[in-house]
Amino acid sequence: MQSQSTEPVSAAPAREALAWAVRLSENPDTAGPRPEKPTAASWGALSVAELRAGLDELLVKRNVEDALQALQELGAFAVWLPELEAMVGFGDGEWRHKDVWKHTKQVVKQSVPRLEVRWGALLHDIGKPRTRKITDDGQVTFYGHSEVGAAMFRKKVRKRLGFEGPLADRIHFLILHHLRASQYEASWTDAAVRRFYKQMGDGLRDLLDLSRADITTKRPEKRRRGVAQISALAKRIKALEAVDSKVAPLPKGLGQHLMDALGLPPGKELGNIRKNLEREADEGLIEAGREAEYYVELVKSDPDRYRAV
Repeated sequence: MQSQSTEPVSAAPAREALAWAVRLSENPDTAGPRPEKPTAASWGALSVAELRAGLDELLVKRNVEDALQALQELGAFAVWLPELEAMVGFGDGEWRHKDVWKHTKQVVKQSVPRLEVRWGALLHDIGKPRTRKITDDGQVTFYGHSEVGAAMFRKKVRKRLGFEGPLADRIHFLILHHLRASQYEASWTDAAVRRFYKQMGDGLRDLLDLSRADITTKRPEKRRRGVAQISALAKRIKALEAVDSKVAPLPKGLGQHLMDALGLPPGKELGNIRKNLEREADEGLIEAGREAEYYVELVKSDPDRYRAV
């Protein structure tokens, strides 16, 4: 009986297909003829480093949508990213959206061409196929898909594709939190907005950029509302950050120091002194952010000036 061949499978066809997809992402006119579909074994023979280098390069290019579609058709994702392959033909219930894969490609294309945002865009909905439910009235839901998708990335995709360090952490962050900004409403208090942007930390910029890109509805009014919602949140965050970045003009506990030193009870006179001190600190007439004794001595030196209404 003749033994089966043990010759290694060549990664050359897959390498050629990946290189062609990169060229396609740069300029379809100069990409050259489309290669034949490599076998799954050829894709599997490709090294993680080669695959990631190609994907990292094409993801930030202008024609990324066509390049991703080509790689899907050429079999790359069936081998390396079955989480994306599962989206193909998987309906999301959105008007005119053929499937989650179509939505994902559009989000990637619409997102800013920063590698971490583009990877977040590509993987943000990988939890949808596992969480889809259809309600009694025919509505499609994906409750918990952000958390499920983040777990899928952390447990499987991260290691399989060799993600490490800050890039891996940021992609996981974006998958987990990609719905947070779209949940914003004008009724949020300043305290709620502060909690949001402090929780998001240094990932806030990438998250807001992904949130804008994630609006792919064909309904003009719905799209307008979505964009306006993210813009309003960003504007409020910027305004609150400006306030929070200011040095407090007066130290905490100054009121008690003034009452003790001047023999004043709580009331209007004490309030006027604080207001006048704050005003002069804001105007640069006196120093801001000093110790309480500094302001007590100022009031002692010219009490009428600071007691004035």
